[in-house]
Amino acid sequence: MRKVPFAAIFLIALAAGASAQQSPFPPPSSVEKDLAARASNVSEVTLDKSMLGFASKFMGKNGKDDADTRQLIQNLDGIYVRDYEFDKEGAVSQDDIDSLRKHYETKDWTPIVHERERKSGETDDIMVKLVNGEPQGLFILSAEPKELSIVLILGPIRPDQLGKLKGLGGLGALGAIGAGAGAGLNDK
Repeated sequence: MRKVPFAAIFLIALAAGASAQQSPFPPPSSVEKDLAARASNVSEVTLDKSMLGFASKFMGKNGKDDADTRQLIQNLDGIYVRDYEFDKEGAVSQDDIDSLRKHYETKDWTPIVHERERKSGETDDIMVKLVNGEPQGLFILSAEPKELSIVLILGPIRPDQLGKLKGLGGLGALGAIGAGAGAGLNDK
């Protein structure tokens, strides 16, 4: 799960008004601003509930899979993606990563993947937000020596549904999560 690609549907939705809204993305704004200031390339996608409804209208209307995906997207509260690329290795410190991770270390968020590669400096974290035992959010943090990617999905979602989001904005990496780690969580 490396670089998170962005596709036209997100750009259309953003152009339609997402830029005018205040970002509800939870990481502390000082961390976000600091990362953006140091990055050579910044990609930010902010889709709240109304923008997800707008984006779902661009999806195909053929078949049950399209209808299920449209319903999934309309039930979400938001999808937030941040991708920061840096010119030099080590531009993202362990303190930066820890600050982002600490924001989600609450009783509501449960870590399901925590992977560190000492040699490369790569790290991946996946956490799920549980409310009354039901998944209500997913946080993904993926750091490499020259890149940091964050995906936050808020709202009712099961890991086995993540593959359906891969068609929205090219979030293909989410399908691998649904099929792998955490796929058995809340199977219904």
